[in-house]
Amino acid sequence: MPHLVPFFEQVDKLQETFVDRLKEAVAIPSISSEDERRKDVVKMGHWLADQIKALGGTVELRELGKQPGREHLDLPPCLLGRYGNDPKKPNILIYGHYDVQPAQKSDGWATDPFKLSIDDKGRMYGRGSTDDKGPVLGWLNAIEAHQKAGVEVPVNLIMCFEGMEENGSEGLDETIRAEAKGFFKEADAVCISDNYWLGTEKPCLTYGVRGCNYYAVEVSGPGQDLHSGVYGGTTHEPMTDLVRIMNSLVDPDGKILIKGIDDLVAPMTDEEAALYPPIAFTMQDLHESLGNEVSIFDNKDDALKHKMRYPSLSLHGIEGAFYTPGAKTVIPAKVIGKFSIRTVPDMEIDAVNKLVEKHVNDEFAKLKSKNKMKLNTVHCGKWWVEDTNHPNYTAAAKAVERVFGVKPDMTREGGSIPVTLTFQEELGKNVLLLPMGSSTDAAHSINEKLDKRNYIEGTKLLGAYLHYVAGELKRA
Repeated sequence: MPHLVPFFEQVDKLQETFVDRLKEAVAIPSISSEDERRKDVVKMGHWLADQIKALGGTVELRELGKQPGREHLDLPPCLLGRYGNDPKKPNILIYGHYDVQPAQKSDGWATDPFKLSIDDKGRMYGRGSTDDKGPVLGWLNAIEAHQKAGVEVPVNLIMCFEGMEENGSEGLDETIRAEAKGFFKEADAVCISDNYWLGTEKPCLTYGVRGCNYYAVEVSGPGQDLHSGVYGGTTHEPMTDLVRIMNSLVDPDGKILIKGIDDLVAPMTDEEAALYPPIAFTMQDLHESLGNEVSIFDNKDDALKHKMRYPSLSLHGIEGAFYTPGAKTVIPAKVIGKFSIRTVPDMEIDAVNKLVEKHVNDEFAKLKSKNKMKLNTVHCGKWWVEDTNHPNYTAAAKAVERVFGVKPDMTREGGSIPVTLTFQEELGKNVLLLPMGSSTDAAHSINEKLDKRNYIEGTKLLGAYLHYVAGELKRA
């Protein structure tokens, strides 16, 4: 594709313009979880809409109404945009979000989190730089570079950018369902850039994420907290019961002890197993991310499979327990233990919930306790997996090879990205996760950053993907 050369050249020439665009975006503290920052989230949505309009796109800022449970707050608008309307071109739906996680200098940031700071190694620090303002602006950058290179964008872009991703994506699923046969009906494929490379050097394409079922086990008995010196040994203690139950869920090597869980997991095919050995990842990478050599597995393939492909059960905490420094001889009257299961194909939500409920009830019955126990399912999100042989993925792989000179790793995410499943189910189209940032970007943490190299080469990648996917879809 020789026409990519002038596009790439323009991206290089416009580097500082693109960095300035990111500086403007980072400077808007669009924290969706803080009431007093809601106006800044709305401001960010309007700023983004103005950027798209300046490039010749059309935009609707779809109002979503009041925030459930916090009716004094209006939800920030969902940005529905278009660039191009040529019936001869395929239509690619792109998704991203313009809100960010909370951040303040006192959290431990080395720089002002809402002022993009660039060090001598090209690391651009700022809240939202990698999650997800940099990737969202990558699409706009790609449009501008095409225009100035005199190269036609080979697809029509349908845009969906939300302002509540970091706060539960309130209103998004309803919007997607409502517009599946409306604004989004012409989409031929979906591309999302809201995740990260597995390492720092080799790009990846992500074709699956684990789901998450979250539970709370409540054990109660005495009418109030008790003094252990007065009542210890005379009452069934809720904490003792809860710890026994939680201990029964998972062993120290991460094996889930709930009977029947393993039977729900789809067997790994030879084709899938072959994807793991080529992945650019080392045990040293894992140890560095863990902050210590505490990994369960000693080889890369097993570690990656249990990070991405197999289910896991994690214990998260106990509400109502004494946890502050010092010594307090209290017997809590009620405690709530929290745990979650990361699910994978073919673990359906209802089937997992039934097994968890049976296990917890059986384990509590074994204790013969006079306390009361209640299991609550807090929330559930299903896993997502996609067909990597689809033209959407083959096109993205060709784009990675063109821009970076290597074949991409094919990876799954251990965490959950619910919008992938919503788009897949409601639109019936292939969904691709095409990351821009790397594993060291510290999204959600202090000193979040995006390397300038990833931002600029990532802009080239997004643009190249559009050319390759246009060709692949036409041939399909």
